[in-house]
Amino acid sequence: MVNFSDFDDEMRFHELWESVRLERPVHYNLFTFGDTVLPYYFVGTPTEENEMVSLIKGEVRVARPTIITPDTARPEFQNFFDEQGDQGMIDFLLSRSAAFSHLKFENNSRSEKFLSDQAEEVISKLNKQLDSEEEEETAILSAIKPLAGIALLKYTADRVLSSAPGNVQELRERGFLP
Repeated sequence: MVNFSDFDDEMRFHELWESVRLERPVHYNLFTFGDTVLPYYFVGTPTEENEMVSLIKGEVRVARPTIITPDTARPEFQNFFDEQGDQGMIDFLLSRSAAFSHLKFENNSRSEKFLSDQAEEVISKLNKQLDSEEEEETAILSAIKPLAGIALLKYTADRVLSSAPGNVQELRERGFLP
């Protein structure tokens, strides 16, 4: 008998993942050794009429352990999801053999503000503000408000994956890899 629940979960996850937008990408790599801080703004678009766009400012700290032990084999995510039930999304992603082992991710967000009823307006103002400050290390993410955790997961996954080649090269240069 065919079990379609795995397929349904995968389709739902893919749909949610693709609904997150990276409005302002960053182009710097994670540190090979030690912690990297990834500042961000999350623009939460309304899910109901008469709801305002929410803005959350925060940062994700990606920590790489200096000693690999059996306890560090699974990545650790702190403060990514509001509800414990959303842990299922992390479990789903990791069960599909995503290579995030030996990392610790911690989200620290600040208070939420409600600014407008138009997400595009908020994103445009943020982009102009960051441009005028010549800020190149702060990302802007957008999605419906309940997907804030998925947005942060997608953002950090993107940074981890794009940093990998440079991190591997640095390990080679320091003699840790052949």
